[in-house]
Amino acid sequence: MMTREGSILESKQAAARAQQTVQAHAKINLTLDVTGRREDGYHLVEMVMQSVALHDTVTVTVTRGETPARGIVLTCSRPDLPTDARNLAYRAAALFYEQTGIDPETCVIDIEKHIPVAAGLAGGSTDAAAVLRALNALHQTALTDDALCALGLRLGADVPYCLRGGTMLAEGIGERLSPLPPMPHAWVVLCKPPFAVSTAEIYRQIDAEELAHRPDTAGMIAALGQGDLAGVAARLSNVMEQVTARQHSEIGEICACLRENGAAGARMSGSGPTVYGLFADERRAAAAAELLRRRFADTFLTETV
Repeated sequence: MMTREGSILESKQAAARAQQTVQAHAKINLTLDVTGRREDGYHLVEMVMQSVALHDTVTVTVTRGETPARGIVLTCSRPDLPTDARNLAYRAAALFYEQTGIDPETCVIDIEKHIPVAAGLAGGSTDAAAVLRALNALHQTALTDDALCALGLRLGADVPYCLRGGTMLAEGIGERLSPLPPMPHAWVVLCKPPFAVSTAEIYRQIDAEELAHRPDTAGMIAALGQGDLAGVAARLSNVMEQVTARQHSEIGEICACLRENGAAGARMSGSGPTVYGLFADERRAAAAAELLRRRFADTFLTETV
């Protein structure tokens, strides 16, 4: 039987410890165009972005007063990922505390990783966004979405989108976000071949050449407004794919496999190397995913959200 003293101690410990769990969703690019370059070197883009159900699970726990302060502590289910200031989620917490002036005492961030790393799916950015959301709730700082996005932009161009999610037009360096009509539901097969790409090198090559094809962003937005999945799939476009696919034949091979097995459209996401296919039928999507998984372990069946 618990004593009165034990009950008081338990109450104090509960009051000193708070926890928030956030689903950090991956994104795909329905369109991606590079429209120019600023004087500071940042590239200007125009992108239609979409959240998918595949997500990391980010749990943030703050403890005050009951244990010796340890500052920010990050753990991750993938032992190959850094858990210090090299991790964007860690830097998100450090930036939050720096800007709010709150003493973190002990802030423990645990990331259960499911999104592939360095894949063009905003895996690091979405974890950072989840940390900002969780800390804003746990410390009751009442920062607006605009304020959180301003913080997020200091961490990376995709973080503001990851804070908002859904179907969005992103302009500028990715920070100017305009909500679009929700994308009609689709099953999505994601396939990441086992190599990395250099975003900086892709941008250098884009700067040095005249791109043959550019996205029909206006047409994509119109198809979204009409709820036309076939129209969306027909307008998938990514100027970075034109560069990456020349260097890595797997990109084209995965796109072709997806289309041959029922995808309404297939395209590379972000700077790659992940390729995705959009499907109206779950069974065909599952079969295509199973086929690709025999060659590429990082293959996932998910859906738009």
